[in-house]
Amino acid sequence: MQNVKLINYLHLHLLVLIAGFTAILGELISLEATPLVWYRMTIAGLLMFIFIKLKKISLKVPLRAIARFSIAGIIIALHWITFFAAIKVANISIALAMFSTGAFFASFIEPLFYKRKIIGYEIIFGCIVIIGIVLITQAELKYILGIALGITSALFSTLFAVLNGKFVEHYKPSVISFYEFVSGVIFISIFIAFTGNGFDKTYFQLSNSDWLYVFILASICTAYAFIASVHVMKHITPYTLVLTYNIEPIYGILLALLLFPETETMQPMFYIGAALIISTVLLNAVFKNINKLKI
Repeated sequence: MQNVKLINYLHLHLLVLIAGFTAILGELISLEATPLVWYRMTIAGLLMFIFIKLKKISLKVPLRAIARFSIAGIIIALHWITFFAAIKVANISIALAMFSTGAFFASFIEPLFYKRKIIGYEIIFGCIVIIGIVLITQAELKYILGIALGITSALFSTLFAVLNGKFVEHYKPSVISFYEFVSGVIFISIFIAFTGNGFDKTYFQLSNSDWLYVFILASICTAYAFIASVHVMKHITPYTLVLTYNIEPIYGILLALLLFPETETMQPMFYIGAALIISTVLLNAVFKNINKLKI
C-alpha cells in the first residue's frame, strides 16, 4: 500500500513537471497563441473522444449542462490563448510567475461561487501577491504587456477551476473535458473566421517540428495529463494534489533557465517577486488544509 502511494506521488510530480513543460512548448512552437490553442484543443478533443469510446463512457448529458460546459470551454480557451500570448510577447518566466497569481483571484472568486465569507489571511496573502507583482513589474517593465496577459490568463484559469469544481460533483471529468474542448474549438474557429485570414491551406502548413511539438502539447500535456491526474486523485489527497501543482511555476522557470538561458535570465528583483508570489500560494494551500483539519 505504501509503495502504491509512493508511485502515485512520483507520478504526480511527473504530471506537474509536464505541466511546467507546457510553457516550454509554447516557446518552441512558432505558431501564434490563437492557432496554437486551436490545434491543442482540436487534437486533445479527438484523443479524449477516443478515450471515452474505448472506456464506453456515455456522452449523454442535459442541454443545460452542455451550455455550462461550453462557457467553461471558452474560458479555458481564453486562458490558454492569453498564457501563450504572454510567452510570445515576454517570456516563459514572466508567464509562469503571473500564472501563480491565480490563488489570489481564487480568494475572491471562490466565496462568490461557494457562498462563503472571505477569510482574513487570504486578504493578507492577496496583498503580498500584489507586492510581488509590483516588484516584478518594476524589475521587468519592458515586459509589461506580457505581465498584463499573464495576470489575465491567471484570472481565466481561476474562473475555469471554480466552474469545473462545480461540474465534477455531478458529471464524469472526461465528458466535461470533451465538451469543453469542442466548445473551445468552435469559439476559436468563429474568432479566426471573422478576424483572421480564415482557414486557408497555409493555416494547416506547419513545419515538422511544429507538428511534433503541438502533438506532444495536445496528447501528453493535455489529454494524458488530465486522464492521469484523475487516476492519481484516487490515491493522493486533494490537499497534496493542490499543493504539489502549485509548484508548477518553479519547475517551469527552472526548465526555462536551463533550456533558454539567454532570454530567461531575469533581474534579481524578478526572482524576489516571484518567490513572494509562489511562497504565498504554497502557504495559502497549507493554511486551507489546517482549517479543514480543525473542522
